[in-house]
Amino acid sequence: MIPITEYDSERKILTALLQGEIDHHCAGEIRRCIDIAIDKYSPELLALDFSGVTFMDSSGIGLVMGRYKLMKETGGETIVLNPRDDIRKLMELASLGRLTKIAYTAHSAAKASSGRKVP
Repeated sequence: MIPITEYDSERKILTALLQGEIDHHCAGEIRRCIDIAIDKYSPELLALDFSGVTFMDSSGIGLVMGRYKLMKETGGETIVLNPRDDIRKLMELASLGRLTKIAYTAHSAAKASSGRKVP
């Protein structure tokens, strides 16, 4: 799974849209793609959008921690967006909340509360 990256040059935000499963088989390729985009754009904020992630093991924790460290070295910040409840719980067990904020967009909150797709 290769993440889709979007860069907002006005706000200097790089968003990586993650999908599917994040495990040891694909985490390296995801890291490589995000790191290339960080190097290319030098964002002030890296937003890792987990809304499309269906499964994550400890490789996903390492993915977030490594991107956090890379962004910190360049003076930037990292935020995790829209993880499913089971993935959020895994992140909390790993204390990722001490490193980065875990947040939900209005779009994902509306989707979760209504139980239906939000356009």
